Amino acid sequence: QVQLEESGGGLVQAGGSLRLSCIASGSIFGLSAMGWYRQAPGKQRELVATVSGRGNTNYADSVKGRFTVSRDNAKNTVYLQMNSLKPEDTAIYYCHADVLGRRYWGQGTQVTVSS
Repeated sequence: QVQLEESGGGLVQAGGSLRLSCIASGSIFGLSAMGWYRQAPGKQRELVATVSGRGNTNYADSVKGRFTVSRDNAKNTVYLQMNSLKPEDTAIYYCHADVLGRRYWGQGTQVTVSS
């Protein structure tokens, strides 16, 4: 099965930065898009950023200009560089990877931004 290992979450003050990483392993032949969603308390899970296998990116309006998603295809890894963090960015961040038309999810990593 596909496994996604996330790292980089933590506690940071408003205006600070964090970098999340997610490594895909297992049955990942046919890996295509990778990216990130997040879910804050009491809110629906929402798209943060995605990147296609060829490097095309898509961002939520709320993070555009502050966050950057990138990938290293040789390492089967996707990154999320988060700058100028705001308290409203506080959420559990979930990595996803699309393999042969199916979407797989990481376990989530907590990001907490204090005011």
